[in-house]
Amino acid sequence: MIPFNVPPYCGREDEYVLQAIHSHKISGDGSFTKKCHQWLLERTGAARALLTTSGTHALDMAALLCQLEPGDEVILPSYTFSSSANAFVLAGAVPVFVDIRPDTMNIDERIIEDAVTPRTRVICVVHYAGVACEMDTIMAMARRRGLKVIEDAAQGVMATYKGRALGSIGDYGCYSFHESKNYSMGEGGAILLGQDDPRAEVIREKGTNRSRFLRGQVDKYTWEDLGSSYLPSELNAAYLWGQLEMADEINAARRRCWQLYYELLTPLAQAGCIQLPTVPEGCVHNAHMFYIKAKDLAERTELIAYLRARGVQAPFHYVPLHSAVAGQRFGRFHGEDKYTTAESSRLLRLPMYYGLAESDVELAAQTVASFYRERRA
Repeated sequence: MIPFNVPPYCGREDEYVLQAIHSHKISGDGSFTKKCHQWLLERTGAARALLTTSGTHALDMAALLCQLEPGDEVILPSYTFSSSANAFVLAGAVPVFVDIRPDTMNIDERIIEDAVTPRTRVICVVHYAGVACEMDTIMAMARRRGLKVIEDAAQGVMATYKGRALGSIGDYGCYSFHESKNYSMGEGGAILLGQDDPRAEVIREKGTNRSRFLRGQVDKYTWEDLGSSYLPSELNAAYLWGQLEMADEINAARRRCWQLYYELLTPLAQAGCIQLPTVPEGCVHNAHMFYIKAKDLAERTELIAYLRARGVQAPFHYVPLHSAVAGQRFGRFHGEDKYTTAESSRLLRLPMYYGLAESDVELAAQTVASFYRERRA
């Protein structure tokens, strides 16, 4: 079996976790957390970077920093993970879902403004598969309308848009370091701030000024604001550091596999059997995933079963949020669902992880080709 995902492991994670244990500082914000923060700042140019317990909690923090009130509205794509919407629902806001572009599966920047109402406060973009949304258009509109922009860049670490790191373009950027991501700490994430805001570390520390206390800036710490326990363990940070120090090597290896998939599957795309991913000019992706699109839901279902029977795990991805029970309860879809449902029902993802052998990429691609060859026979 060629697994769909294997969590990244570079070889020094064990050593670093032991170092954290023996430092007697395992609750977070120790030396490894600081190393990760510095790496994030240097790689993204953000004003502030803070590790969090998950990408979900990074989004929760961003929602709190936007000071949303009950009844406020947040515009976002329906084709995303539930965390993208939950963060705003928990803050009392209403998620307003809009359609996606069929080429990148990202939010369609051309239709966002039509969804803006007097209650709109935030636009949340999702950089699907580590390929950037059209951020110039989105940022210009948001500034014109006085709206905040949150980048759900859970899949976007090491990807860029016109030379800028994903997550560093909007007001807040949210990364995930889940085991399914390019760089992992098991469960974890990070929030990037476009402008430093003292509230961020307060929210992250249960609403207290504990961080300032530990730096000796106040003589005692107390409860100051809303917050929760968003500070990850130092053990998780130590594990993550073992990968961040090899980030370029991991990125290059994944991109080689992505490119090999693309080259091997191009003849099928040219024959009209499948569609391949699109990476617009100005976008540098991070090979977070390699997906293909079948003709329709029925063909995709057959292809997934065919691959599984031959030892290749190739799952589909999100079910659009506006069609989910919670999506219908808490939010609404604005405009026409022209592409979200249709395109998402065609998409499946091929194995992609650090350490994936080129021979396995070749086998997966050959198996896809065999499926279509047998259908034509």
